Amino acid sequence: MTEPAVSVSPYWELTFDADGDADGREQDRLIQEVPRRKVRDLIVFTHGWNNDRSAATRLFSQFFEPVPELAPTARLGYVGVIWPSMRFSDEPIPGFPPSVAAELTPDTASPLGKNTRHALLEVFPGRATVVEQIARLLDQQSDEGASLEEFGRLVRLLVEVRPQGPQTSFAADTLAEGVPQSDPEMLFGDTATVCNEFAQALAGAEAPGATEFALPRLWDGALELLRQATYYAMKRRAGTVGERGLGRAIGRLAAAAPDVRVHLVGHSFGGRLVSFALRGLPPGVHTVKSVTLLQGAFSHYAFAARLPHDARSSGVLDGQYNRIDGPLVCCYSRFDAALGTIYPLASRMAGDERSAMADFGIGSVLGAQWGAMGHDGVQAVPGTRSFTLAEALRTRLPVSGCVNVDAASVVCRGGAPAGAHSDICHRELAQVVLAAGRVR
Repeated sequence: MTEPAVSVSPYWELTFDADGDADGREQDRLIQEVPRRKVRDLIVFTHGWNNDRSAATRLFSQFFEPVPELAPTARLGYVGVIWPSMRFSDEPIPGFPPSVAAELTPDTASPLGKNTRHALLEVFPGRATVVEQIARLLDQQSDEGASLEEFGRLVRLLVEVRPQGPQTSFAADTLAEGVPQSDPEMLFGDTATVCNEFAQALAGAEAPGATEFALPRLWDGALELLRQATYYAMKRRAGTVGERGLGRAIGRLAAAAPDVRVHLVGHSFGGRLVSFALRGLPPGVHTVKSVTLLQGAFSHYAFAARLPHDARSSGVLDGQYNRIDGPLVCCYSRFDAALGTIYPLASRMAGDERSAMADFGIGSVLGAQWGAMGHDGVQAVPGTRSFTLAEALRTRLPVSGCVNVDAASVVCRGGAPAGAHSDICHRELAQVVLAAGRVR
């Protein structure tokens, strides 16, 4: 494998498969070289949805670029975590140079597009026939209800996992009396109803008020169902890779280099991955000195001991922030349309009988119950401190517990359907990472 071109050094990569199994050679190299290079602070960055290693590496390189100047005397090392996630090619990445943006431009000849079709084949190996059938139905967009129901069946087939496989227990963000929450309504409900709800939400996001005057396009909602079902699979993988993969790798590194201070940074589902890595740390490991979540795509109640709407339920990561020898910092933005508009709708659980669109909206019951970290920060964790980005950069951050940072002043660019979800490559956010980890 050729060495990736990145803006910082020393830099390593850690690659994991969907079940959390690591590339052994990469892991051994990291563990051997970090102490040899006399690294004191190791920043470990995990991407969210990316089509391939090259796109992820570009993201790492761009985010890391200002760090050496911001901490010129620190003995820094950098890790990029690669895992099998994906993005739909119609979602822009703000801040990427024009040459990179051109490579990621969607093919508009069909609703799915060749780039997204290729990505689906990569992240769901062995499901080529299912992907082609899904693409054909999206191309045809038949008015027959049977076609839409068949589409829903194929989407569920695409994202299912082996019943006894390691990923089955990693989809939940909350627990009800210790039992993981049920699967989302979108994978079990009536396909036409689900597609209609997604279509209305999309229309409202693109043109506020449009849902009052225009009939929703069901096949637009069907494409969104595919997108969100795919991201549900990525969310499930993120938990698996975090606990079974990255957590164990950090444990091995701690055994070999106990004085190295590890700082975990995760974007989108990568935020979920690094959070679950805390649950996978071996007992007695205290080398994680900070965790920074950038537009985290998982429940804002994930760390809660009990949920405001159900005292019998808790977050799946209840208390895990105590595994950090430092703070858990959650950066969020109201301009993240992916998490503020669609995520609550996609996360609504099977059995929730409320009308989704009646409840939907900022500050609504749906948004509050099924909201995401990256839209409004950590919720229902006593003692959580809150700052604007400007405040976070001019004051000393807490040395423990959960910290919310409203980053909307810089995380604000991006078009539909994701909004500012990927607008994270900012010098100010790199400063937050260093401040969280007390890196000097």
